[in-house]
Amino acid sequence: MSNILSQDEIEALLNSLGDGPDQAASPAPAEASGKQKEQNKPSWMKGGDKKPARSDIPFEVYDFRRPDKFSRDQLRTLQMLHETFARLAGSSLSAYLRTPVTVELISLEQVPYEEYMRSIGGSVFTIISMPPLTGQAVIEIEFGLTFSIIDRLLGGPGHSISRMSLSDIERPLVRATLEQMFGSLKSAWEGVVILNPGIEGMETSAQFVQIAPPSDIVITMLFEVKVGEQRGAMSICVPYLTLKPITPKLSAQRWFVSANKKQGNGVRKNISHQVRHAEVPCTVELGKAHISTQDFLKLAVGDVLRLETRSDDDIKFLIGPTPKFSGRIGLSGSKMGFTITDTIKGN
Repeated sequence: MSNILSQDEIEALLNSLGDGPDQAASPAPAEASGKQKEQNKPSWMKGGDKKPARSDIPFEVYDFRRPDKFSRDQLRTLQMLHETFARLAGSSLSAYLRTPVTVELISLEQVPYEEYMRSIGGSVFTIISMPPLTGQAVIEIEFGLTFSIIDRLLGGPGHSISRMSLSDIERPLVRATLEQMFGSLKSAWEGVVILNPGIEGMETSAQFVQIAPPSDIVITMLFEVKVGEQRGAMSICVPYLTLKPITPKLSAQRWFVSANKKQGNGVRKNISHQVRHAEVPCTVELGKAHISTQDFLKLAVGDVLRLETRSDDDIKFLIGPTPKFSGRIGLSGSKMGFTITDTIKGN
């Protein structure tokens, strides 16, 4: 059958268009229209009711049991936030435990809460709150890593022991370690929201940790922690409903803008405040004298040392080890005073 219309068919088609919608079209244009529709069909529909091959249709697998709550952009932002947390926590714990500590983010994903709990073995579960966000989160640390940290805090080399419970002495040590990491978590999240994490409870069995319904989606962050020669895993689990109020802020662009603004204003004010209130040691150097070790060993009460400074010379005023001003000694009430007469340049 030819796909090209004859002259009669073209004229009949034009006449049917001019007669209005109420007039029936002639068989020829109807047949031509059918041919055109056949031509306009997708290639996989031509030639009968043959269905397309599966590889010909673009599709994306979607699991309705695990619906995605966070976009890729939001997941990237969360990843950057917790990479920052890992770096800060490593530095903080290194100073706290007095040994090199490395914290590295291994993975970040959104999964149902029951799947997260099934993947956890023997660990210490710390339930935390994160005001102003509602709801709770969980920080999970393997027992081996926990006891290695406890051994460090008690003066040991950081060896781990095979035990699945915490004593009344060990629990406060774990709490103190987690509170040490809260400062790093708060600093990492400053660009999005000012968190005030607090410990709500501590468990050693997963069945007593219920921060979300089993089917609810949670964000899980898995970290590898190295304390000295010991390695272990740590994870953080935050329910979607806890983060839902701030999801609009979890865009990389907004986070970078907020970080730049904070860098320009907040950090400058903070540095200025710290500098203004920093304590600076100030000393006045009356003079110097050089004596031998033999004479030094013979010094006694009442001996007089002759200094290199003359009685009418200016003396130096030092800030830390650096001389900054010159001046003279005087009295201020009943106490000794110093009058600045000049600035020592070049320091």
